[in-house]
Amino acid sequence: MPTREPLSRERALAAAVALADAEGLKALTMRRLAADLGVEAMSLYYHLPGKGGLLDGLAEWVLGEIRVAIGDETGDWRARLRHRFLRARDVMLRHPWAPALLGTRPSIPPSFYAYYDEIVGTLLAAGFTPRLAHRALHAFGTMALGFVQELFTPDATDVDAAEGDLAAMAAAVPNLTTMLAAEMHAAGDPTLGWCDSQVEFEFTLDLLLDGLDRLASAA
Repeated sequence: MPTREPLSRERALAAAVALADAEGLKALTMRRLAADLGVEAMSLYYHLPGKGGLLDGLAEWVLGEIRVAIGDETGDWRARLRHRFLRARDVMLRHPWAPALLGTRPSIPPSFYAYYDEIVGTLLAAGFTPRLAHRALHAFGTMALGFVQELFTPDATDVDAAEGDLAAMAAAVPNLTTMLAAEMHAAGDPTLGWCDSQVEFEFTLDLLLDGLDRLASAA
């Protein structure tokens, strides 16, 4: 008779990631996760203290994937940060539920401080002042984790309506309509949201890096 793999925090989180990937974060509950694992829901609490503990664990899991994806960083500060942020984005595209999770956690898991400490260390080693490094972190925002927080977050119905009735939109918001008509995402452009395409992400990242380079050189 085969022996069932014992429950562990690692196994529970791996199952949670698989469930979120397949059905989205809303499908992830302690009860559903326990069912997928073939255990009683209460047994999960030994490894993950409730839904909050589960979500914090998922955040740390995602950061772990980002660290693996980054690998060895080489080149100057710009190349190192660009590589880091784009590899983080690869992870976000693999887990499209992750931006919403990371953007709404009420507390920051300790491992994230070390991640941002490395970013600041890269800037300071390049000659940035602590003050400019601080400003840079604010400018990067969530791009350091591979995504941007969108100005608008319409649901699929709103997007379909907007894309399907541009003429009606133009009467109310002509400038936004002109922009929207010109900026429809190409089918092959990986996107994490209505205004978070790969092209937009890399454009903004390069714009920030260029501006910071000029500021650092003038300091």
